Amino acid sequence: MTGGAVAPAHAADAAFAQFVASLWGEAQRAGVSRTTFDAATAGLEPDYKLPDLALPGRPPSSAPQAEFVQVPADYLKEASIARLAATGQQMRQQHRATLDRIERQFGVPGSIVLAIWARESDYGRARAGYDALRVLATQAYVGRRKDQFRNEFVLALKMIQDGYGTRQMRSSWAGAIGLTQLLPSEFYKNAVDFDGDGRIDIFASVPDALAITAKQLLSKGWQPGLRWAYEVRAPANVDCTLGVPEITRPIAEWLRAGFVPAHNARISAQEQAQSASLLQPEGIYGPAFLTTKNYFVIKEYNFSDLYVLFVGHLADRITKQQPFETPWSATQQMRTADVETMQKHLTRIGLYKDKIDGKAGMQTRAALGAFQKQARIKLDCWPTADVLRAMTGR
Repeated sequence: MTGGAVAPAHAADAAFAQFVASLWGEAQRAGVSRTTFDAATAGLEPDYKLPDLALPGRPPSSAPQAEFVQVPADYLKEASIARLAATGQQMRQQHRATLDRIERQFGVPGSIVLAIWARESDYGRARAGYDALRVLATQAYVGRRKDQFRNEFVLALKMIQDGYGTRQMRSSWAGAIGLTQLLPSEFYKNAVDFDGDGRIDIFASVPDALAITAKQLLSKGWQPGLRWAYEVRAPANVDCTLGVPEITRPIAEWLRAGFVPAHNARISAQEQAQSASLLQPEGIYGPAFLTTKNYFVIKEYNFSDLYVLFVGHLADRITKQQPFETPWSATQQMRTADVETMQKHLTRIGLYKDKIDGKAGMQTRAALGAFQKQARIKLDCWPTADVLRAMTGR
C-alpha cells in the first residue's frame, strides 16, 4: 500500500525532472552554460503546495495574498502604517542623496520607492520565504501561467550565470526576488548599477534596488509631478457605480459635484485640470479617493487596490503625518465562494464582464451597484448577505 502511494509522487517528480531538463535549449540560447544549468537544477523538486497551480484532479488553488482576503481596516492597520512611516523617515534621511538622484533621473518620488521597499520586505528586514528556482520551475510546470514562468525560470538561471543571483535566491510564492520584489524579466528590462560599484545587486544594494523599482514604474508610464491619488469626502448622494477606471473626469469636475479634499487640503488649479477616476474600496463606506494615472501605474506593480492604497498612503505618511481622514469601516469580507456566486449572477444578467475570481474589485462593486439600482435596494456597491439573498432568493 505504501509503495502504491509513493509511486505516483515518484512518477510526478520524474516528469518534473524531465520537464526541467527540457528547458536546457532555451537556457543555452539565453547564455546559460551547461555547468551553470546542471548545478542550478540538480536535485530541484516541485512545490505542489504553491498557490496558483493547475494540478490534475484538484481545483485551482488561489493566491493567499492578504490584499485579496482582508478588509481594508485589517490590511491598512494604522499601527503598521505609523511604524513603517517612522522608519521610512529615517531611511529618507539615510538615503537622501540616492533618493534625490532617483527622482531627478526617473521622476518617481523617493517616498514612493521607499513605500514599495517597506511593503515588500520591511526595508530589507523580512526574508522571502521560498526557494526562487523551485517556485519558478513549479509554476512553469503546473502553474496557470506556464509560458510566463517558463521565461522567468530561464531568466533566473541567466541571473545566476551573469553573477546577479545565486542558486540560494529567495523569493515570494510568485517568484518575485530582491529588496523590492521583482521578477527576473523586470530585472533584465530595468537593471541599473545605481551605486556605481561595477555590479548590480538587488538583494543587498539599496541604491540598485530602489533605482530599478523607479525605472520599472517609469517604464510602466509613471508621470513625473503627478500625485498617485487624493483622498476625498464623498457627497451623501454619491453614485458609487461611477467608481471604475473607465469613468474619468477632471478633478475640478469631481469637486464641483460635491467631493471635498480630505483634511481640507488645497488642490492647485493645475492639479484640478488633471483627470481622475473615483475609487471607493468599501463602496459607500470608508474613505473615497480620486485616482490619477499614476495610481494605475503602481497597480501594474501589484494588481491589488489595497496594495496601491498601502504604498500610496505610506508614501504620503513618510512626507507628512496625516492619517486617513475617514476611518475604514468594520465591513466584513464575504467568502470568496459567495462573491463568485454574485459575479456569476451579475454576468448572467449582463451587468458584469470581468473575471469570476471571488474578489470584490472595482468592476464587481460597480456591477453590484447597478444590480442594487435595478432591484431598488440600498445602493452601497458592497457585497453583503442581503445582496446575495436578493440575487438568489434565499
